[in-house]
Amino acid sequence: MSLMHRLNTQDADFEARFARVLHWSGETDDAIEQGVQAILADVRSRGDAALLEYTARWDRLHLDHAAALELSSAELRAAFESLGSVQREALQAAAARVRRYHERQLQACGQSWSYRDEDGTLLGQKVTPLDRVGIYVPGGKAAYPSSVLMNAIPAQVAGVGDIVMVVPTPGGEKNPLVLAAAHVAGVHRAFTIGGAQAVAALAYGTATVPRVDKITGPGNAYVASAKKHVFGQVGIDMIAGPSEILVLADGSTPPDWVAMDLFSQAEHDELAQSLLLCPDAAYLDAVAQAMERLLPTLPREAVIRASLQGRGALIQTRSMEEACALSNRVAPEHLEISCADPHRWEPLLRHAGAIFLGAFTSESLGDYCAGPNHVLPTSGTARFSSPLGVMDFQKRSSLIEVSAAAAQVLGPIAATLAYGEGLQAHARAAELRLCHGS
Repeated sequence: MSLMHRLNTQDADFEARFARVLHWSGETDDAIEQGVQAILADVRSRGDAALLEYTARWDRLHLDHAAALELSSAELRAAFESLGSVQREALQAAAARVRRYHERQLQACGQSWSYRDEDGTLLGQKVTPLDRVGIYVPGGKAAYPSSVLMNAIPAQVAGVGDIVMVVPTPGGEKNPLVLAAAHVAGVHRAFTIGGAQAVAALAYGTATVPRVDKITGPGNAYVASAKKHVFGQVGIDMIAGPSEILVLADGSTPPDWVAMDLFSQAEHDELAQSLLLCPDAAYLDAVAQAMERLLPTLPREAVIRASLQGRGALIQTRSMEEACALSNRVAPEHLEISCADPHRWEPLLRHAGAIFLGAFTSESLGDYCAGPNHVLPTSGTARFSSPLGVMDFQKRSSLIEVSAAAAQVLGPIAATLAYGEGLQAHARAAELRLCHGS
């Protein structure tokens, strides 16, 4: 079986085959939905007792009391200090770049503002941080210190007063790099819980775990379902689907580089998607050959192979312009412009979670240390949503101060519209402020 689907936009059946490659159902299995709802209800009802039971059942972590679920700040600091100098320095360098990017973001669009118009009315916007947020860090199949940085640092930059981390520790095994990242990123409290029960604890609160205002961070199907069900009780960042990469290539990048970039997303899980669009058939052949040669050298070969055979494709286009148009239809999570002149094509690209410009900009740099956030919209939602950022940890309040003079102008307008809607009290409230006969 070929490693990836091979498509050509000039083929008569291209649209049908392209649609099949893109198809992914975000519907959650009924059994998962029912299980999640039962967990949410149980944690809401029994609190810490339920957390202890689920943690023992699924994480094989048996604790006598709920207070033992919390990691102390001293333990996080000790984990950081236990790392070798290379890991410590890499973690600090990545955190510094992520923090610097989000500080720029705060300056650009996360500020309060106001103005007075000609009649003295003050209008504006007051931006304030959320009081408390919860960040979910996966801890099952792999450990993700980068997720700690990407969720906690923008919250810290936004001014969130209390950042609560939850991370499963199967068998009680605590990953020192994850704990060290929590120390570096300024996490205030951390708990060794995961799954739907962790989401429930953050959403509803227990005697041990504080209730938060918003939950961010990726997780498995149970976590995604739980976040969907608690939305409204708390805010959430997004419901994330499988990871995606789309590479636009003009044939100038070494084929091995592009092959490994496609692998970098395919290794996440079997449902991840990797697409390469290029007008040059010979270059697509070269990348395909590189992939066949390089894949056996990787430890996650089986996962990558399943991902590429299921949802991967090498697509020959008529031109780079057509490749850009197809990319806009996909609206990928990660979009690499692996071209000699990426700035020529970037203006044509309207929908993507993150855009990586040029051959040296591998997607993996964005995952770990470039600076912009790696929590990105998936499954085509980049058409209407954005990467996680400082604004996700803030809220806006409108400021309105109407002067006496302005009330004489605005009052009749408001009253007229209110009477038209049949809301007399609204109209009268405006009219009482009119200075008749003055």
